[in-house]
Amino acid sequence: MTTSGGSRGEARQDGRVLGIAILASFVAFLDSSIVNVALPAIRDELGGGLAGQQWVVNAYLVTLGALILVAGSMSDQFGRLRTLRLGLAGFLVTSLAVAAAPTLELLIAARAVQGVAGALLVPSSLALITSHFDEQGRGRAIGAWTAATSAAMLVAPLLGGLFIDLASWRWAFAINVLPIAAAFLLLAGLRARDVRRADARVDLVASACCALGLGGIVFALIEGPERGWADPLVAAVGCAGAVLFAVFVWGQRRPRASLMPLVLFRAGNFRAGNLATLFVYAALALNGFAVVVYLQQGAGLGATLAGLATLPMTVVMMLGSARVGAWAGRRGPRLFMALGPAIMAVGATLLLTVSAAFDYWLQVLPGVLLMGVGLTLTVSPLTSAVLGAVDPERSGVASAVNNAVARVAGLLAIAVLALIAGGDLDLEGFHRTAIATAVLFAAGSTVSWIGIRNTARTSRGTTNRPPAR
Repeated sequence: MTTSGGSRGEARQDGRVLGIAILASFVAFLDSSIVNVALPAIRDELGGGLAGQQWVVNAYLVTLGALILVAGSMSDQFGRLRTLRLGLAGFLVTSLAVAAAPTLELLIAARAVQGVAGALLVPSSLALITSHFDEQGRGRAIGAWTAATSAAMLVAPLLGGLFIDLASWRWAFAINVLPIAAAFLLLAGLRARDVRRADARVDLVASACCALGLGGIVFALIEGPERGWADPLVAAVGCAGAVLFAVFVWGQRRPRASLMPLVLFRAGNFRAGNLATLFVYAALALNGFAVVVYLQQGAGLGATLAGLATLPMTVVMMLGSARVGAWAGRRGPRLFMALGPAIMAVGATLLLTVSAAFDYWLQVLPGVLLMGVGLTLTVSPLTSAVLGAVDPERSGVASAVNNAVARVAGLLAIAVLALIAGGDLDLEGFHRTAIATAVLFAAGSTVSWIGIRNTARTSRGTTNRPPAR
């Protein structure tokens, strides 16, 4: 673990570690941002309707949300760097498979495997930061990580839209090759010692229950509106999924559970932070899907313009995330985590002004800017609050749990999109989605204000927090 006053060589290694963590997360965020822009073009070429679009997103999120927990245990057992290398290699191969998919079914299958690789990236990158930097530098590093990975959301809509409008949606997925190659170059020169836990284990049975359980639930939520809720297949798969997921959660009650140890939730900030994550990231998933798809299919914008529509949100995040991370490190996360989602709720409500006579500057931009401000206030403090609530040696699994909650939140939100929108993303469906988004943001704000506590600082600058062992 480095300190803030290390040598020039240590500073270079610090920068290299931060760069690796950023690039590993960057490709996952890049892909998730691009896919929403590409959905209308994929629908035009491969078919599938709204349900097909939901599956393109959720095939990735099912495996990502379930196996990100396995990645946390793998990161602790085998080391952050080894897990990152495996994830980067897998993401490279599957990105090219998605780009080359000749049918919707094969594309969905490739997206599911891509989620497996994506699950190895984000928790390992955050755990690498947590284990490498000391407490004083950790807040700044996480803030820089948040700001830099936000560049994925800045670059993805522009590049994705340009590729889609000028060439093909397939090229939008192939660009993952560049950041992955850069990450491997940084890894080749890294001298940092890998961090492992001798008692960490990967629970394959629990992993299968989690993945199959989530998959069954999502299948029922997506196919129910199409096939009918009384359809035997929908009912059987949905019930089987619910039972398997309940078995998974029940098994995590064991003190030495390796995937999602429920003992971690004894820490108040970890518990409240993950509940806030559930609401906030469900809202973000709904908003990201609905805005980009509606602007293309409803308002008639091209892919590039639709992708650029949310660009101001990302610009605001990039400008403010590092500073907010430093503020939250000094003043505590509670106020930021309560105020940020409340501002985003107002921004989502402003999207109700979108009408048939579409005007981006008056109807969309004000809400996008407010959501950018709110997201900037939320992300770094939320990450710091959750990871700071547990002991550093459990940072890998804690990061994985928090990321799993975020991905499952998006997974379930997209799965119920057809129910929320009333069948399709026409103007009425878009308005209904905006209302649901605002309600979810408001819930995240309320949970943060009630449940998050600012940790006390000792005279030495360390944090007094209850251990979550």
